[in-house]
Amino acid sequence: MRAASERITPAWSGGTPLTNGIRVPYLQSESRFRLYGGGMPHTTLGRSGLRVSRVCLGTMNFGSDPQAPTPEPEARRIIDAFLDIGHNLIDTADTYRGGSSEEVVGRAIAHRRADVVLATKAAVPQGDGPNDRGLSRTHLTRALEASLRRLGTDYIDLYQCHVPDPDTPVEETMAVLDDFVRSGKVRYLGCSNFTAAGIVEAQWAAQRANGTPFVSLQANYSLITRAIEAEIVPTCQRHGLGILAYSPLGSGLLAGRYQRGTAPAEGSRLAQWVAVPSPMARAFVDGLLAERHFDIADTVAAVAAELGTTAPTVALAWLARQPRVTSVIIGPRSADQLAANLAGLAYDLPEPATARLADISRRTVTPPVDGQHHAA
Repeated sequence: MRAASERITPAWSGGTPLTNGIRVPYLQSESRFRLYGGGMPHTTLGRSGLRVSRVCLGTMNFGSDPQAPTPEPEARRIIDAFLDIGHNLIDTADTYRGGSSEEVVGRAIAHRRADVVLATKAAVPQGDGPNDRGLSRTHLTRALEASLRRLGTDYIDLYQCHVPDPDTPVEETMAVLDDFVRSGKVRYLGCSNFTAAGIVEAQWAAQRANGTPFVSLQANYSLITRAIEAEIVPTCQRHGLGILAYSPLGSGLLAGRYQRGTAPAEGSRLAQWVAVPSPMARAFVDGLLAERHFDIADTVAAVAAELGTTAPTVALAWLARQPRVTSVIIGPRSADQLAANLAGLAYDLPEPATARLADISRRTVTPPVDGQHHAA
């Protein structure tokens, strides 16, 4: 634990210092600074007593391998800064960087474990065996033990089903998850990429067994991906799930990383998707690079120019204003990106700009059936 003298307190002149010299640019209002910049009140996660920060640190880029976008020293710097300013929710998964993301996170928080609401996920294939994936009792039991070992901890605050598993009865999944909670190895349960129907079925299964329900959903949500508003947001509200919004910059499209008629730059995340020989990967790329999404990105850039700020700031500020979002998941690759993301979430987006963005991004949709919502 850092000594009290080493804790960096907010400063209103010239920016908000973080750890190791990282600074967040001046934030326009004290209320939004308290929510996203530092010294912020936490909020309860869904229908639970667990209090989490309005910003969640996503760690998909963290790893100990040479190809990791964020090597371990920089990852530790980001994590220290994030926690020092008062945020507490950190999200990883057993599949990120082949498990090394969990290892990096575990080492970084070992000396301050009690300060962290630690979230991880399971379900994605971990090997070639028939039980190396999914939400069965066999796989989840193995996956939990492996995550605990990599994270170097004896409990996980929020254990999440990374994707649905149509091959496993939901009753089996919810029963083994409840066993984890009763054993003390897991404190709370969540899901990711579930449909509205999937959420309801899981909650009903838990209720029938007097078990532990989900308290959160991770969902793809941004100005170019608003399909969850049709059914999933109301379902979460009705059934007590807080929403953790991932990909707030639309996989980089809203940050201006991709242009019409131009192939994704080599080394970019989208270029990696293009290289995957899978119809699903191709569909994701084609859906993301739809003309309508470029129109939205152009409007975001125009609003940013008019306000004298950046496109990522505008996109993040819009999402931060959505009332049903519990926490926005950011995935900075560097300490500088962390500072920029926090500043964007704290930015006071004027109401006319908010309305303009809502109008250009709104459309009547038939809710998707796969829970992913990539191209809505």
